[in-house]
Amino acid sequence: MNEKFAPELLESKCEIVECVMEQLEHMLSTVTKHEIPVNIWISASHEQSKNMSSLAPHFFRRATDRSREENLRRARKGDLKVSIHRMEMERIRYVLSSYLRCRLTKIEKFFPHVLEKEKTRREGESSSLSPEEFAFAKEYMANTETYLKNVALKHMPPNLQKVDLLRSVPKPDLDSYVFLRVKERQENILVEPETDEQRDYVIDLEEGSQHLIRYKTIAPLVASGAVQLI
Repeated sequence: MNEKFAPELLESKCEIVECVMEQLEHMLSTVTKHEIPVNIWISASHEQSKNMSSLAPHFFRRATDRSREENLRRARKGDLKVSIHRMEMERIRYVLSSYLRCRLTKIEKFFPHVLEKEKTRREGESSSLSPEEFAFAKEYMANTETYLKNVALKHMPPNLQKVDLLRSVPKPDLDSYVFLRVKERQENILVEPETDEQRDYVIDLEEGSQHLIRYKTIAPLVASGAVQLI
């Protein structure tokens, strides 16, 4: 949900994505053993992320998964349990695909700024891009520059044949307003004034409360998980 409603590209969650994909494959193989027809398509995002299997935590598979597999093993062909299991797989796959599509859309929209942020990222700081997303962003930028050069720039005077994509492509609007729900109580949040006549002021965010506030003000709280965008 945070990725969907945040105006900027958030930190990459490639380990969680790979864990979910690993579980989907495991669930698919379990259902297939019961000869239940399951039409599962593997998206391009799946292909991009499948090389991250070494990052997947082993604790993701728990006793509940073994219990579910055991229930399916005892179920007969056409049993309602298998159909519900299949519906749950489709739901998870849809949520995961929506998340990855949302990130790719942001990369395409803000690619120069996404790459510049990655370039200036300090050592030890979390990356906004997975390795596959980083490769995609670089290729997208190179293709954009090539297209602009072949279609327009080469036909212009020499002094106009260069374009600064960082200045030409809009930045994420961090001043946009977002709705949020507070998960952990926060004190002394500095809110910047909206006009020159106003002054900075401080607010407290109570757990469970909901607010409409400028994204830039609470961006660190989104990153830490203290608030949930809604």
